[in-house]
Amino acid sequence: MPAAADQAAPAAERGAQAGCGDDFVAAAERALASGDFDAVPDGALERVMTAAIRLYAAKTERDVPAPRPFAPEQVTPTDVVVTVSDMIRTAGLNLWDVSMWFGRRK
Repeated sequence: MPAAADQAAPAAERGAQAGCGDDFVAAAERALASGDFDAVPDGALERVMTAAIRLYAAKTERDVPAPRPFAPEQVTPTDVVVTVSDMIRTAGLNLWDVSMWFGRRK
């Protein structure tokens, strides 16, 4: 009987992980569809992006191959450049700094 309980716990954890971020994604998709970008407060977006960036960086350092950072079929090149450019500026980096890391692989 304990074996079934042991198997149920990981299944419950997997279920919780599957829904991780679903509320934010739904809110973002609604904001994008309606054009009401303020429906997702700036502070919430900052917290989500900060956590996602930190987790992605940690996984990239650990995992081979690295996970995809986003679904390329769901964003435009402009979306990527606008976001990355603001991230570079916010972090106090410049393109020379980035060029040193660009070709870096484990």
